[in-house]
Amino acid sequence: MKLSSFCKGSILSVLLSLSVLSTPLYAESPEEKGLSIAKEMDRRDLGWQDSASSVEMLLHNRAGETSKRQLRIEFLEVPELGLGDKSLVVFDEPSDIKGTAFLTHSKIHKEDDQWLYLPAIKRVKRISSVNKSGPFVGSEFAYEDLISNEVEKYAYRWVIDEACGELQCYVIEQFPVYKNSGYSRQVVWVDKDEYRRMKIEFYDRKEDLLKTLVYENYEQYLGQYWRALRLSMTNHQNGKSTELTFSPYEFQVGLTDNAFSRSRLNRLR
Repeated sequence: MKLSSFCKGSILSVLLSLSVLSTPLYAESPEEKGLSIAKEMDRRDLGWQDSASSVEMLLHNRAGETSKRQLRIEFLEVPELGLGDKSLVVFDEPSDIKGTAFLTHSKIHKEDDQWLYLPAIKRVKRISSVNKSGPFVGSEFAYEDLISNEVEKYAYRWVIDEACGELQCYVIEQFPVYKNSGYSRQVVWVDKDEYRRMKIEFYDRKEDLLKTLVYENYEQYLGQYWRALRLSMTNHQNGKSTELTFSPYEFQVGLTDNAFSRSRLNRLR
């Protein structure tokens, strides 16, 4: 049986309509997908208010020698737009560093505020923006590694999806948009299920691989918030590394903005 021209035209129109409907109307660019992943990471970590933990820091030099430090760290979530979170680090051991304290007020559109209290001279030293790429008290963490991960501090680009251990991860690049960063970019592995950072590669201003940070032993708190209890930072250029092992976090312990004031640094014990 031959089909009429009208029938043929109708069938062709239907097929064309189905083809159009099955074709994605819009595909995210790598930059848009990278930003979407970063925003989802941030969304899943909102509302925790405050937290605290004790930390053991191990410093390993190129010769394989190890030194140990004990410290406490407190965090305060800052929900106001334009502001980042706050943190306070206080060293308890060894005796030559006991009482040293480091306070960070992360910002989004302005320079971060960071202060270091040195008990030997009983003085609070402000960390200038040009020094944020320097090492934090002899560790392989830089001062800028200790600011909170605010979405707006970076530009993003999705690279690939791939396995990371037993998990599947997004791999994204983030490019610091704040001034005086020691990094040209960071490559971040984010697990697809819980949107947790699993690994970060840091590239220096010459685009050479500088450091790798690995997150391990994640635990979940308050049924929502994930924290890694072990962080390992390896410097590929000097052969040194630093490990941070956290005790289980305590959340919503009642910390207030007063606990993160510069004036408190002089009163810490």
